[in-house]
Amino acid sequence: MIAKIEALDVPADKKEIVEKFLATKDSSTENAEPAKALIAMLEEAAANGCEDSKEILKYKDYLGKKSVWIFGGDGWAYDIGYGGLDHVLASGEDVNVFVFDTEVYSNTGGQASKASQLGQVAQFAAAGKQIGKKSLSEIAMSYGYVYVAQVAMGADKNQLLKALKEAESYKGPSLIIGYAPCEMHRIKKGGMQNCQIEMQKAVDAGYWNLFRFNPALKAEGKNPFSLDSKAPKTSYIDFIEGEVRYASLKAMFPEKAAKLFQQAADNSIAKYERLQRLVEYYEPKAE
Repeated sequence: MIAKIEALDVPADKKEIVEKFLATKDSSTENAEPAKALIAMLEEAAANGCEDSKEILKYKDYLGKKSVWIFGGDGWAYDIGYGGLDHVLASGEDVNVFVFDTEVYSNTGGQASKASQLGQVAQFAAAGKQIGKKSLSEIAMSYGYVYVAQVAMGADKNQLLKALKEAESYKGPSLIIGYAPCEMHRIKKGGMQNCQIEMQKAVDAGYWNLFRFNPALKAEGKNPFSLDSKAPKTSYIDFIEGEVRYASLKAMFPEKAAKLFQQAADNSIAKYERLQRLVEYYEPKAE
């Protein structure tokens, strides 16, 4: 279709319309108005008997650049559907994926998944999950050409909006993972009406980190990795004990809980330090 548009014989005063459309064809945000202008021009030409314009107008719903998003939960993205997700990201296609990370199979009864955290109580992990959470974001970043971000709306709305805009404008696959408290977490204070506050607490405790990896910045000589959350400033263990999915383990198996919770807290510190090293690693080297 692009070849047919490029081959159109248009008057000199209409060439700018075609040029603007072609210049923005890969950007869903910039292409909207040029696409409308092109369609209007084609409709005028078709009304005057232009057969080429009539042919192109058969596909006018597909002329403008579409914003393509895939939405899914963590059970799908981390676990049973990971093979498909990995295939999409590895394809290099311009598609965006948003994962709502509840750290449990929320819709099927609360079963543990690879997104579940160390020490978390869930179905199939009644005595607390014994192994750590899969780092989906770091796996995706290892490709080098996938835009990746971790966000939490309740902790930093501006960072979430930046990630959405960057993912949309990035010419390639994008993955955004959002922290999503759910009923299965059983937040002690206020329940789900305080889910936004719980996101802030998760980031403050280092339970959830905020960052963005934008490969497009490499070509501009900029650091592609931005660590958007600060070092933990509150207790990791105090935070998780504010949710029944963890507190119930302490009530049933206090010694095991103490061991797993401390291990998880140590892991969170190591994770943040690893992210700090990524900032240094991706820093452009002076020539």
